[in-house]
Amino acid sequence: MNPDRHDIFCRTAGVLLHPTSLPGPDGIGDLGAGARRFVDWLVEYGQGLWQVLPLGPTGFGDSPYQSLSALGGNPLLISCEHLAQAGWLTAADLAARPDLPVDRVDYGRVIPWKNLLLDKAWQRFRDAGDLTAWQAWCRRESAWLEDLVLFMAIKEDQGGKPWNEWPPVLVQRQLADLDLVRERLADRLDAHRFRQWQVDVQWQELRSYAAASGVRLMGDVPIFVAYDSCDVWANPGFFQLQEDGCPTHVAGVPPDYFSATGQLWGNPLYNWDRLAQDGYRWWVTRLQRCLDQVDLVRLDHFRGFAAHWEVPADAPTAETGRWVEGPGEEFFTVLREALGRDLPLVAEDLGVITPDVEALRDAVGLPGMKVLQFAWSGPDNHYLPHGHRRNCVVYTGTHDNDTICGWWEGLGEHERHYLQEYLGREIQEPHWELIRLGMTSPAHTFIAPLQDVLGLGAEGRMNRPGAADGNWNWRVPADAFLGSAGERLARLTWLTNRRPDQGPECTAADPVSP
Repeated sequence: MNPDRHDIFCRTAGVLLHPTSLPGPDGIGDLGAGARRFVDWLVEYGQGLWQVLPLGPTGFGDSPYQSLSALGGNPLLISCEHLAQAGWLTAADLAARPDLPVDRVDYGRVIPWKNLLLDKAWQRFRDAGDLTAWQAWCRRESAWLEDLVLFMAIKEDQGGKPWNEWPPVLVQRQLADLDLVRERLADRLDAHRFRQWQVDVQWQELRSYAAASGVRLMGDVPIFVAYDSCDVWANPGFFQLQEDGCPTHVAGVPPDYFSATGQLWGNPLYNWDRLAQDGYRWWVTRLQRCLDQVDLVRLDHFRGFAAHWEVPADAPTAETGRWVEGPGEEFFTVLREALGRDLPLVAEDLGVITPDVEALRDAVGLPGMKVLQFAWSGPDNHYLPHGHRRNCVVYTGTHDNDTICGWWEGLGEHERHYLQEYLGREIQEPHWELIRLGMTSPAHTFIAPLQDVLGLGAEGRMNRPGAADGNWNWRVPADAFLGSAGERLARLTWLTNRRPDQGPECTAADPVSP
């Protein structure tokens, strides 16, 4: 693999914003007009990259990193205005919107509202629409689609219970019983096929709009999947499960910057031997699906491919875990051969990084990540901007960090002093200081969360690792795109030679062959 990857990774800048955070009329950002306006804003102010979080359907806790499917789309992102333009919703349907907040996503109210509209749209489409395109799409995507829609229909039928609490014949996927369920729930299966079709169609339309504007999309693939997901239910042999379907061990990380007791994620761990025997087919399909949607992919928790933190499933915290070797370089060799090209991946190599992780990242030629919030302990810190390699992506912070302004308020005196001495001046606007440092880095890619561009405080934080409530619900203020922040961002982008029109063109990833 070419370690420079000049065709995919050239000098550029972009913004991190999940679509749920966009402005929109239905209580949550979607793939409609608000998304296109954001693309226009990126273009106007010289940004060549839009990074999002995972796009799968969310379950308990509303986290995009705990999805009900690693391959499906989130129906909450469907633009109901687009459904109305297609004739599947009426003005009266949309006029019945409840009074939903505009500054955050109230999932408890948004989910039933959008489900109601999506079911109305399905019924009108089913009764009066031309089904040809939908049916062709369903046939083309059946390899992943059928497990997902069956899982979703049964979950509805079972009152939302996790799959290990379903009747044993369904937990064990007894074929005759699943056939009976398919017959009884046939319309609900089709309703979920319709939702997946629409979120895919609308995403592809948005991707085409972004591509025509010169904006590339960067997705996110979590290494682990949620236990209560169609992935685990449909492929139990690929995970470390007991005979009753419960995990033997779960994923997490040891005590770190974010938590003194570590992070107990609870995701089931892979049976890497079984996956290898199957040629990593499930992973190949997963990446094929993702690379059909985006140009680049952030591979979350990359270190887990070198070694993962294994915690007994009944442990109260992640402190009692141990490191277990992962699939290593062979895994990426198989993926590259199966997909027929270099992989446009970014390795999320944050946290406890050991020499074996760095060796794996470099062996497969992937850029790593540098987060500027982690840089200010002293001159030997490898996150300091002057020491960045070209082949990396530098961030002010990620979705797991506080905003720069919130971080600055709580920063210790030693770190404050070191950062100011590094800059040679007093800091008045910490978010612009770190954006400038990231822009001037040798790294080929710079990305800032939109909250940092806007100079928001802790109220703009997207996620607090370890906190059970209050995450994933931040939304862009209605007037956010009207101020001077875009002009300042554009000026820094031009000064540091990161505009798309200033250097070699960053090419989009080649489509993955089906």
